[in-house]
Amino acid sequence: MAPPKKSKKSKKDRKLKKNLSLVPVEPKAADSDWWDSFWQKNSSTQDSSLSNDEEEGFKYFFRVSKKTFDYICSLVREDLVSRPPSGLINIEGRLLSVEKQVAIALRRLASGESQVSVGAAFGVGQSTVSQVTWRFIEALEERAKHHLKWPDSNRMEEIKSKLEEAFGLPNCCGAIDGTHIIMTLPTVQTSDDWCDLEDNYSMLLQGIVDHEMRFLDIVTGWPGGMTVSRLLKCSGFFKLCEGGQRLNENVRTLSGGVEIREYLVGGVGYPLLPWLITPYESNGLPASISAFNAVHGAARSLAVTAFSQLKGTWRILNKVMWRPDKRKLPSIILVCCLLHNIRIDSGDILQPDVALSGHHDSGYGEQCCRQVDLLGRTMRDILVKHLLHSKQTAAPK
Repeated sequence: MAPPKKSKKSKKDRKLKKNLSLVPVEPKAADSDWWDSFWQKNSSTQDSSLSNDEEEGFKYFFRVSKKTFDYICSLVREDLVSRPPSGLINIEGRLLSVEKQVAIALRRLASGESQVSVGAAFGVGQSTVSQVTWRFIEALEERAKHHLKWPDSNRMEEIKSKLEEAFGLPNCCGAIDGTHIIMTLPTVQTSDDWCDLEDNYSMLLQGIVDHEMRFLDIVTGWPGGMTVSRLLKCSGFFKLCEGGQRLNENVRTLSGGVEIREYLVGGVGYPLLPWLITPYESNGLPASISAFNAVHGAARSLAVTAFSQLKGTWRILNKVMWRPDKRKLPSIILVCCLLHNIRIDSGDILQPDVALSGHHDSGYGEQCCRQVDLLGRTMRDILVKHLLHSKQTAAPK
């Protein structure tokens, strides 16, 4: 059957359509009262302690301060103004300002609530929430890249200094961990690859963080059925490290002339490598090794806490996503990581009840990787001796 013929349009109709496309697309003044309307409508539905504190209420709903919110708007303004999706109007028939579009997107990501619920809070429809959120994600993914990048030499030296000051680990460049983003999938898309060890369909996210729990590198898009060690080996970061292009700059000389290279700390799910130090396993360890494990665990907890903050702040990552587009989900995850870093870079203090109270991968047992590199083992032994020597030197005589 042939496709139906297109109806003919008069020149007058085409001219009218052309003129409509020239309507200004950022009527800020027409929608500048969005916050007052939102606050009046939603403040009473949340914690009663917020009803008299608009500043804290703003952070509660959007996870960032008003100053940081304005900065995020400045990053995406050009994109949201230059290529507006169709139909971006509220129930009063007014076009949405950039500020209201950003607020809708942030609320969707922060709450993880349905598009219908988020739309009701702002007086817009479900389709508008969908369009606005995705437009925001596309824009921020492009415009905020500078908030998530591998540090240059000077910045890395600062990170290493702060980590040594906090944990006594010389030349440590950060901590690595992984988490699952759980989802449901249509029957036609299900496969064993996406089904993880806990029988959930999920996508993996690997992250490396610094002393301030800022993400320095992330990897996502891979099926949850993989182990974290397999994800690591599939990542570009692994290839760069193995090729000497990451974690291969300044070598640190310790007491006795022993050298230690740059490295990360990670859990037992990762292989022990020259640039990735994992804890000792087994019971009845000597005191010096138990002490190392304690220090190692404290440093590694930076990554664990970062994921708890990430998934607690942007709750869309902590709820079971209903049939997400697996091609778009990595962008959603990346943007949440970018927002996590923007909050840190802007100096915003995270509200105490926002981060997850439990582990970021609740219900998942820790995987165990048995791969041990001999140079990695030597590195770990050197660190044990260094910590012991530092403790003995610092002990009062």
